[in-house]
Amino acid sequence: MAHTAMSGSGTTEGDDPLQTAVWRLRSRACWADAAALLAPVAGDPPAAVQRASLLIERCLYTESGWAEAEDALRAAEAVARADEDRGAAACERGYLAYAATLHGVRDRADEARAALGRAAALLGPSSPGRALLDFRRGLLAQYLGDNPQAARAAYRRAHAGATAQGDALLLSFTWRQLAGLALREGELAEARHGFAESLRLREDLGYLVGTAPALAALADAQPEPEASRLRDEARRLFRLLGGVPTWLADRLAPAAAA
Repeated sequence: MAHTAMSGSGTTEGDDPLQTAVWRLRSRACWADAAALLAPVAGDPPAAVQRASLLIERCLYTESGWAEAEDALRAAEAVARADEDRGAAACERGYLAYAATLHGVRDRADEARAALGRAAALLGPSSPGRALLDFRRGLLAQYLGDNPQAARAAYRRAHAGATAQGDALLLSFTWRQLAGLALREGELAEARHGFAESLRLREDLGYLVGTAPALAALADAQPEPEASRLRDEARRLFRLLGGVPTWLADRLAPAAAA
C-alpha cells in the first residue's frame, strides 16, 4: 500500500500490527473487512486514503461496491490538507474513474486523466506516491488511450520508483504490465521473465488474490503442457476465492469447458 497511517505495509516482519492485519485481509480478497479495521483512524488523512484505496481495489477486482468506494474517497478528500494527502486522494480518484471506465460502468476517462494530472501537480518527483501514480498513468495510456509507447515509459518510471522504495507489490504489477507489452510485440523471452517475476513476488508476499491473474498471464507466454498446468492452478485459486477477480472468468472458461 502506498499510503499508510502506521509503519510498514503489513507485508514484512516488524510492520505495525494493524497494517499486518489489513494486508492479510486484503490479500485474501476481504477488502470490506480490511477497510473496517481502518474506520476508527479514518480521520487521519493517510488512513482515509488507504481505506478508500482498499474499497476501490475491491471495485476493480469484483466490479461491485462502487458507491461505498465513492463515499470513502470523498471522506478522504474532505480530510486531506497537505499536498501529499491531496495528491494521494487525487490519485485514488483517478483510479476509481479508470476502473469504472474499464468495466463499462460509466465513461469517466476524462475524469481519470484530470485527477491523475492533478495528482502529478501535487506529488513531487521524490514523493512516496509518485511510483504508484506513474503506474496508473501507464494503465490509462494503455487501456484507455491505446498508447503502448506512453504506457511503457510510465511503467518503467514506476518500476524504477518501486525498486528504489523496495515496494515489492508495485513491482509485481510493473513486471506484469511490461511483460504484457513485450508479449504483444512477440518478445517471448522478455515476457516470460517479467510474468515469472510478477508471480514470484506475489507468491512471496502472499498476495493470494493477485496470484491467479499472475499464473494466467504467465500461461499466455508458455508452451504446452506448462501453459495448461498454470491455467489449472489459476482456476483452482479463482474458485477458492469465489470467482475473484471477476474479469478472469472469461480467460479461464475455455480451458474449463475443454
